[in-house]
Amino acid sequence: MKLYTQENLSKEELLTLSKKAIHLGLDLKGGMHLVLEVDTTDVKESPQDLQERAFEIIKNRIDEFGVYEPTVEKQSGERILVQLPGVDRDRAINLIEKVAHLEFKLVADERVEDVLKKIDRYFSDGDTFAFEEPFSSYLIGVEHDMGIDVRDEDSVVAMIEQAQDIIPPDIEFLFGPREPYEGREVKRLYLLREEAELTGETIRDARHQPYQGQNLQYAGSWMIELEFKREAARKFASITGRNIGKRLAIVLDNIVQSAPSIIERIPQGKASITGKFKAEEARDLAIVLRAGALPAPLKIVEERTVGPSLGRDSIQSGVRAVLIAGAVVIVFMLIYYSLSGFVADIALFLNLFFLLAILSSFRGSLTMPGIAGIALTIGMAVDANVLIFERIREELKIGKTTRTAIDQGFARAWITIFDSNITTIIIGVILFLFGSGPIKGFALTLTIGLIANLFSAVFVGKVIFNYFTYKFDIRTLRI
Repeated sequence: MKLYTQENLSKEELLTLSKKAIHLGLDLKGGMHLVLEVDTTDVKESPQDLQERAFEIIKNRIDEFGVYEPTVEKQSGERILVQLPGVDRDRAINLIEKVAHLEFKLVADERVEDVLKKIDRYFSDGDTFAFEEPFSSYLIGVEHDMGIDVRDEDSVVAMIEQAQDIIPPDIEFLFGPREPYEGREVKRLYLLREEAELTGETIRDARHQPYQGQNLQYAGSWMIELEFKREAARKFASITGRNIGKRLAIVLDNIVQSAPSIIERIPQGKASITGKFKAEEARDLAIVLRAGALPAPLKIVEERTVGPSLGRDSIQSGVRAVLIAGAVVIVFMLIYYSLSGFVADIALFLNLFFLLAILSSFRGSLTMPGIAGIALTIGMAVDANVLIFERIREELKIGKTTRTAIDQGFARAWITIFDSNITTIIIGVILFLFGSGPIKGFALTLTIGLIANLFSAVFVGKVIFNYFTYKFDIRTLRI
């Protein structure tokens, strides 16, 4: 016999076993509970369409992320409910909230000098007493790009906004991400053409992998390899062919991730996003790019985090309650019904075994209310046995033989047991279909437990009684 432990199983085997195991719900495993609202401000599309598109994109992102048994549901008021068991809060929010609007824009390096002169002249000639220094005085060299110290970011942004009237409408300033450079935090500043050459909607696939280029600043980081759709690949080949020697900026949510030079025409329809990404950041970015950009920003209107320690406490409390309830019932049945109570206890154990097996087979989630449903199932299972035993007692009192009393007792109790269980099962199914969250967990375990009870209490119990009475020719039944 082989003992399977974490030490002697591969990652693939552990993953397979974890998928077959009973899945714990949010309240037991810990994780995130979010209610998101689609921000419809300045969006012409109808709120219902925005919610539908956002719902599908979020669902795709979470599926790609690999969260087991997530909950993603549409709610009224353009809201979306998301429950993610066992995930990191910050990473989950970043994955869901990121708009992921990807654009490819040409860098207007040839126009930088002229635009900077116009801005400096605007502030030196105009009534702009708020800024004593010229715009160009805030700029520093960051390798081959211009940039700013992050401490000056507010001033630089304010100057750009104030000088919008003299900046040509076909170009725009965008920043790169924050990065360390010569002992301080800086951001690169790019002058880009306003119109995007390509967008993220043209991407067919996105995969993360370790950086393999020659640039030392990205050594040890991760990158995202992009593959365009067929039409976009032809357009990308044309764009790179016409602009050899220029730079093409890769812009994600209005932040320039990189701006590589176009050395030659790229006919394969592939590109890469480089940056100082960690493995998880690159993987999450690849996920959101594959799933597509959100049609509108999302606002978090409700957030709850369940810690794993709280989940462990809930599991321990729930299991303790079930064990105590089970122990009390077992002792009571043995005392009150003697050896017949032992048969009822066997049926009870089988009922719990069937319940957990079915729950695991159908990949149901075990929640704290679900544990309460198991405890209630124990009571219902015992109730069925009490009905059977009392019927057998009545048959024995009127002088029937042991075997006849057992047959008649089970036959007459069956109708009552079936009626009481089936009515409760109907309620459980209704709760599961129309309820949500904790109500579904309670309804699931209760319904499965009652179905298992119809088999274990009636069929298994009668088989055990018949086996012992026929094998040992029992004439007197202690019940």
